[in-house]
Amino acid sequence: MAYYSGRRGNSYFAKAPVNSAIIAANIIVFILLSMGGDTTDAQYMYLHGADFWPDVFYNHEYWRLITCAFIHFGTSHIFNNMLVLAFIGDNLEHALGHIRYLIFYMACAVLSSLASDYWAMHTGSYAVSGGASGAIFGVVGGLLFIVIMNRGRLEDLSTEQLMLFAAFSIYHGVMSAGTDNAAHVGGLIAGAVLALILYRKKGSGRRNRSEWNGGYDNSSYYDI
Repeated sequence: MAYYSGRRGNSYFAKAPVNSAIIAANIIVFILLSMGGDTTDAQYMYLHGADFWPDVFYNHEYWRLITCAFIHFGTSHIFNNMLVLAFIGDNLEHALGHIRYLIFYMACAVLSSLASDYWAMHTGSYAVSGGASGAIFGVVGGLLFIVIMNRGRLEDLSTEQLMLFAAFSIYHGVMSAGTDNAAHVGGLIAGAVLALILYRKKGSGRRNRSEWNGGYDNSSYYDI
């Protein structure tokens, strides 16, 4: 897959190495999990890093907050998430820079998982959850903030496009069973707040040089 910017010959990986590495990591983890068992089985995924709030809050297994963002329940789940991330993640990496984008993405993954866990605890849900879309909603939230800061457009994205995507995705999640809407909303909010902290608008201040360079319900799980 090649993505061309103002300079000819720029590959997608060269423009967005961090986003490319995140996508590759998700795919590799999915392949390895698929080779070892059924990725739609809640127990199997729980044993391999899915999120489960009692373990996070009571057993202090905080690593689940990040590992759950790299596992997916079935082929369509990972395909849809990685397709969206490939289309929009590079825009945010260009805007933030490579290091800031990595920090941003990982923070959104953790914060969206925490939002999911607090909501599950509040509602008494004992489903396990996994997937990258909480972090991806963080990317959408970050892009929304940055697009608004840039008068409604950033590269090939507009405010209207991002708001329509976010609204449709949340509506689809509300209408569909097995979707972790708390992670989506939490990620969206976290992304906007983190962009406020990390984004440096081009031309204001110093130029951002890197801009271009056990007790779970086995019958249920959430796709984040």
